[in-house]
Amino acid sequence: MQERGGPRPFDVATRRLIESDPAGWLALVGLRADGPVRPLDSEVSTVLAEVDKVLRVDGPSSWLAHLELQASHDAVLPRRMLQYHVVLLHRHNVPVATTVILLRPEADGPGMSGRFEQRGPGGEITVTFTFGVVRVWQRPVEELLAGPLATLPLAPVSAVEQTRLPGVIRQMDARVRRELPSGQIGEFWAATLLLLGLRYDRREANRLLRGVAAMHESSTYQAILEEGEAIGEVRNARRTILSLGSQRFGPPDAGTVATIESIDTIEPLDRLVQRLLAATSWHDLLADVSR
Repeated sequence: MQERGGPRPFDVATRRLIESDPAGWLALVGLRADGPVRPLDSEVSTVLAEVDKVLRVDGPSSWLAHLELQASHDAVLPRRMLQYHVVLLHRHNVPVATTVILLRPEADGPGMSGRFEQRGPGGEITVTFTFGVVRVWQRPVEELLAGPLATLPLAPVSAVEQTRLPGVIRQMDARVRRELPSGQIGEFWAATLLLLGLRYDRREANRLLRGVAAMHESSTYQAILEEGEAIGEVRNARRTILSLGSQRFGPPDAGTVATIESIDTIEPLDRLVQRLLAATSWHDLLADVSR
C-alpha cells in the first residue's frame, strides 16, 4: 500500500491478511484461481520500489496477481501500476493481472478508471494499460461477512451505515470465535482496528471494538505498530541514500543497489546517511559494508 514515505501500520496488517488466504483475496477482486496460489517476494529493486503483494497462481498456465491497496489519492498511481506490471512481466515472464484496492473514498479520483493511456508527440496512443479497481466502500457488507476470514476485517469499511457497525462487529466476533484459532484472534482484531481507523476517528474505532478485542488486541496491535514503523524507517533511509547518492555520485549500478537494499536495520543505514557528504563515490560510501 504505497503511501509515499514508508509503509503505515495497515501495510503490515493487510499483507498478513493476504498471505493468510491468497485465494480468498483473489476472489474478492474477481480473479478466479485455477490452481494453487502462493505469495511471492514483491520486492522490485530494479525500480527502487516495492509493490504491495504479488501472488503466483500455478494453474494450467501460470500467472501473477498484483494487488495494490491504496488509502489515499495518488495522481500518478496508474503510471506506477504500469511500471510495476512491466517489471513483474519482465522478471517472471508470465501474464500479470494488476488490481488496485481502494480502501476509502479519499483514495478515489479521475485516474482510477482502470485504464491508462500514454500518447506520443503527435497525439497518437503509444501505450494502453488496463487494471482492475475495487472500491471497498461500495462492496455489500453481507458479501464480506459471508466471505473468507482473511477479507472479513474489510466488512466495517464496506457499504455499511455507521449505525449498523455494532451489529456487524458482533457478527464478525461470532465467526472469529467459531472459526479462528485463539492464537490468531488478536492479530485479526488488530487488523480490523487499523482498517477502521482509515474511515473513523481512532476513539470511535476503539469504542466499537472494546467489547470484543479488549482481551486480545493490546500486545498484537502494539507489535504491528512497531513493525510498521521500523520497516518504514528502513525504507525511508534506503531511499534517502539512493536519492542523495545519485545526485552526488551518479546513478548506482545494480550491485550498489543490491547492497543498500540488503541492509535491513536502521543503524547502519543512518551511518551511511551521515557519510554521504564526506564520501567521494559509491565505492567509498560502501567501503565498510560487506558486499
